[in-house]
Amino acid sequence: MTHVLYCDGASRGNPGKASYGFVLLDGAGRVVAERGEEVGVNTNNVAEYRGLVAGLEAALAAGVRELEVRLDSLLLVRQGSGEYRVKAPGLKPLHRRAVGLLAQIGAARVKHIPREQNSRADALANAALDRRAT
Repeated sequence: MTHVLYCDGASRGNPGKASYGFVLLDGAGRVVAERGEEVGVNTNNVAEYRGLVAGLEAALAAGVRELEVRLDSLLLVRQGSGEYRVKAPGLKPLHRRAVGLLAQIGAARVKHIPREQNSRADALANAALDRRAT
């Protein structure tokens, strides 16, 4: 059964206060895991990668063997496919970690989606920033 992982990052300022959100769904669309977490002062791209890594770790912890990752970050999708090089030093270790986690899952694919299809992960990321602000 294919699971689906939605991930998103947020940054208020770039760099600025940053966070990520992810939601992992089973093949029937039920939530297996979800999280929103602040990640300090970072760029949006770092926040996006942190969300991807956290979501992939959750998928592995849940025993997922077949996964479709859906991201609204074209940069992450293209860096993941090798179409774009990872140039920013702060992204290189996150990229390596994400690629390694994807390889551990086995059958995994990464797909770009429009922002409006990533609303739950976006809401989790923004809620993490809002919690920190209060």
